[in-house]
Amino acid sequence: MKLTIESMTYGTDGLAHADNGKAVFVQGAVAGDTVEAEVVQDGKSFMRARTTEILEPSPDRIQPPCPFVGICGGCSWGNLSRAAQLAAKEQNLRSTLERIGKFTPEQVNVLVQPIRHTKDDWGYRNKIELEPTVVNGRVRLGMHGVDPSKIVTVDSCPLFDKRFPKALKSVVGALNYLSGSHDLGLERVGIRASRRTKALEVALWTPTGSFPRSQVSRVLADAVHPTSVVRVMSKGEKKARRVSKVEMLAGEGSWTENIADGQMRLSAPSFFQVNTKGAEILIELVMEALDPQEDELAVDLYCGAGTFTLPLARRCDFVAAVEAYGPAVRDLRRNLEINKLDNVDVIGGDAVCEFPDQDAERRPRPRGDRPYRQHECSRRRLRELRPGHPGARSQTLCRRRHLLPRKDHAS
Repeated sequence: MKLTIESMTYGTDGLAHADNGKAVFVQGAVAGDTVEAEVVQDGKSFMRARTTEILEPSPDRIQPPCPFVGICGGCSWGNLSRAAQLAAKEQNLRSTLERIGKFTPEQVNVLVQPIRHTKDDWGYRNKIELEPTVVNGRVRLGMHGVDPSKIVTVDSCPLFDKRFPKALKSVVGALNYLSGSHDLGLERVGIRASRRTKALEVALWTPTGSFPRSQVSRVLADAVHPTSVVRVMSKGEKKARRVSKVEMLAGEGSWTENIADGQMRLSAPSFFQVNTKGAEILIELVMEALDPQEDELAVDLYCGAGTFTLPLARRCDFVAAVEAYGPAVRDLRRNLEINKLDNVDVIGGDAVCEFPDQDAERRPRPRGDRPYRQHECSRRRLRELRPGHPGARSQTLCRRRHLLPRKDHAS
């Protein structure tokens, strides 16, 4: 079937329409392409198809620096120009607000501002994760393909920080060599790099149990010259494994990054934005929108290791930071010490219980007009933070403007 791709969808596909008007999601094509496609699924309201030939390429189609675009699942829009990518993302957002949010085009024009973006098209990621496979007794590292059941073997990635062009190949070679004489039991491999601090960490995710620590640390140190090598041990069912311990094999045992006038140190299991410059734009936009004041208290829910907590603490009188994930809580406490910030209450717990959305209180109550226990928890916690209570740590509660009455606002 011959199709002209009209736009990009969320995910990997281009959108076209068949002669009968049915929507067709086309794999392997970009907006503006005219293609020959093979139908792989014909549903009641839409079809899925796979590109078999590009009859007329889009003016926005480019030759990407990565040979695995369209095969690897990591950069599905990699053969689309940066300007076209940004335009497609904005159009998808506008369409979603109109179709699902039921906003008028005029309202959407007010809501949607020009995209703020970094200058780097490639070479910006501070982290990549690799899936190990064993071929003829040797470890190979790769990434999940467009077909998630397949692993695409790689020894380079143009998305990874361009200041470390040989890091991935060196890690692949070292682990391949080690696997010839040792059973490493690898579940995944993570590499983090910072062009600002020059930190380079290799994290090996394995089950608990015996492990050739000294050999692994020596070979990786010689091949990669990392600032940190760690082993992240996990246990439990495959689909619900949890971290039991992080073991330092060599170097500092964690990774550092400079961001937003501060420094963060992160353990391998902790989340951090993969685009540091993009994260700084996000922080800037959030701070501009909140406009936190010196006499206000901020509540940072699901705060992680402190990406927003630290800048809030520099601007507010006090911050209540809530996070349930143990490694992130420990990293946050360490990051507060590194940045010499002592006006943060780190709450290791469930944010839903600590500070649930106030809209939840408008739900029907159980029989007997008895409030939900969750609501009791939230009311008690909020009272403790208000002026006059012995647990109060500031004059104003800084939360989201639509969640609390009167002048309480934002975080």
